[in-house]
Amino acid sequence: MANNSGRRGSSESPSPKNASSKKGRRPLWLRIVRGVVMWGVALCLLAAIFLGTAVFITERQLPDFDALKSSQNGQMIVVRARDGTELVSLGPSYGKWLSFDDIPPIMREAMVSVEDRRFFSHPGVDPYGLARAVFVGVAEDRRFAATSTITQQLARNIFLNNNRNYARKAREMVLALALERKFSKDQILELYLNKVYFGGGAYGIDAASRKFFGHPGTSLSVGEAAIIAGLVKAPSNYSPTADVDASIRRGKVVLGTMADNGVITPEQAQDIDLSQVKVVKDRNQNSVRYFTDWALPQLDTLLPDNDEPIEVWTTLDPKLQQAGAKAVEARVPAGAQGALVSLDNDGAVLAMVGGTDYVTSNYNRATSAVRQPGSSWKLFVYMAALEAGYTPSDAVDDAPITIDGWSPHNDDGRFAGKIDIRSAFAYSKNTIAAKLGNEVGFGTVAAMARRFGITTQINTQPAMVLGTSEVRVIDMTRAFAEVSAGGTSVEPYGITKVTTTSGKVLYQHQSTRGQVLVPPYVAAGITDLLQSAVATGTGRAANIGRPVAGKTGTTTSNKDGWFLGFSSGVTTGVWMGRDDAKPVRGLWGGTAPARAFSDYMKVAVANRPVQQFQTQLQLPEWQLEPDEQNLQGDPNDYYYTDENGNLVRGPGNGQDGQPGDGSQGQGGQGQGGQGQQMQYEDGTGASAPGYGPNGSGQGPSAPPTSAVGEDFLDRATGRSAPSHGGGGSQTMVAPRPVGGRPASPAATPTARPTGAVRNGSGNSGYNDGY
Repeated sequence: MANNSGRRGSSESPSPKNASSKKGRRPLWLRIVRGVVMWGVALCLLAAIFLGTAVFITERQLPDFDALKSSQNGQMIVVRARDGTELVSLGPSYGKWLSFDDIPPIMREAMVSVEDRRFFSHPGVDPYGLARAVFVGVAEDRRFAATSTITQQLARNIFLNNNRNYARKAREMVLALALERKFSKDQILELYLNKVYFGGGAYGIDAASRKFFGHPGTSLSVGEAAIIAGLVKAPSNYSPTADVDASIRRGKVVLGTMADNGVITPEQAQDIDLSQVKVVKDRNQNSVRYFTDWALPQLDTLLPDNDEPIEVWTTLDPKLQQAGAKAVEARVPAGAQGALVSLDNDGAVLAMVGGTDYVTSNYNRATSAVRQPGSSWKLFVYMAALEAGYTPSDAVDDAPITIDGWSPHNDDGRFAGKIDIRSAFAYSKNTIAAKLGNEVGFGTVAAMARRFGITTQINTQPAMVLGTSEVRVIDMTRAFAEVSAGGTSVEPYGITKVTTTSGKVLYQHQSTRGQVLVPPYVAAGITDLLQSAVATGTGRAANIGRPVAGKTGTTTSNKDGWFLGFSSGVTTGVWMGRDDAKPVRGLWGGTAPARAFSDYMKVAVANRPVQQFQTQLQLPEWQLEPDEQNLQGDPNDYYYTDENGNLVRGPGNGQDGQPGDGSQGQGGQGQGGQGQQMQYEDGTGASAPGYGPNGSGQGPSAPPTSAVGEDFLDRATGRSAPSHGGGGSQTMVAPRPVGGRPASPAATPTARPTGAVRNGSGNSGYNDGY
């Protein structure tokens, strides 16, 4: 029995070891939780160590406070007018740096209320905000969208970019924690309020205050502070200059947040009327931008590489710019556009209007658009004729003409018959322009336009004399300015100097002496014609009560209207038309464009002395009759010097330069037995005398002989060698002799083949003996 009971006891009673083993074993789930916690704690410790190390290293690498104050992103460009006033500020504008104490308390409180209400309690990263973002992201199954604290925004603005990824967000947090360790809350808020972007290129509250309210940031009202604080979320959406209603709605949200945080009372928030906050007009969104868009790209060639803030001093006159924009807007026909360029006598751009509204269309029609100039192109036709020997008083015949199948007609459909050059220009007779262009050569007219700065392609078809080649407004205005300058070159420019904000001069415009483009008598003659066009011709609407010289231009179907002219040292060109080149009802150069010119010029020359034009022609010697009474000896035997300094024998019976009878082709017995047929503007041919050694016969006086031989000139200039002996002749398109005088040899146009070559025994002309 004893043995049995002992065995039962040993089998039924557990051993102490087993009992303790069963008692110490915990449920599986508890062991898993404990393991997770332990690993979590370990990972958190490692993360904390890693984060602490990263923050410590980052803190040591951060610049000091003064270095952060001076750091700026991008280049600021302040554009100033000729009187020094600010026209526009482009790129980032930082305004004046305001210390923490200089920043209005209401501005600090408004920004903290709307952007980071726990700013003064968190270490740079808001745990509550981060936890809320995680909860919302998990609950709504969407991307985490944690709101950055002010310190995080500062870190992003200074050191990072706006990429939306977790790596950038982690770096942002590390930088924020490092900033909080290195700087005080007041320093961080000072940096933030002076560097945060408020839109329109304004960085910092002082720049924003000056841009939107026109005064420094030290004197902000509650309403202004609310509007500025509301910009940070979306500067382009809530800008008071772009969308006033949106900025007011956002400002009311800021006021409500300030009331919730106890900065202001709810009653104060309700009483503040944000619609009464005065917002200054955005100066960037007006016609000045047409000028800056043209001028500022020139900095790439004027300046060396530079990324510091600069001030660009320009030639633009704000008063004249406003007058130009007003004149174009007031006079342009409905549905049309307009452009205006005004130059001072040295080429300085006083005003530039590229369209009726820059905000609607920033396309600069003053410098980029190419349009047909119409009759204003006749400037070059008549200058070529004047250079070839015509004078304003010479008679011409306004009659029908056909050139290579082209028959131009006058605008009124009538012909005036015998008139002088002055009247033909004043009343813009197309037939006379065609005849003159045909005489001097269409290539000569094109060369004259090139000489006066036309940069676009020029055709040389007969109709080119009526302005069928497209041009730019600024180029045509330049050409008229060069006439105003007495026939010397003028280079339009808009920048006078460039300086740093500290006053160091980086560029200074240097005046250069203009190159002589035409002789003074040509400039005087064309000025005479231009003055007549305004006084009695098609440009009468451009009168301003003082001498004005100018020309109208109208293209086919009234698609383009021009007026260009000058007075008292100011040259202005006006164009009007549609961008799609459709006809504009009632548009003529002498109507809306001329009236816009008059409106503008009355303001432009108001404070300038009245200047009379130099229209007295001082003709060159080859156009003047010699004064025989001052000669001694035989009046038929004398020499004089031509305009090129060549010694020339006068007319007479000497052995050299004797006139011969060219009517039968007997130009001379030595060289020069063959002449050339002269063709005049009326289509008729005329026999011209031959000249040569040992020549004989009757005829008008010989033209001046060159100091060098014709063969040398042929080789030097590359022109075709003239015929000798029995060779064929060419028809010359040359000016009709004025007052019985032959045209200048230097002005004689290039020979134009007629298709029918005549030999020496037939029709005759000037031979090659001189």
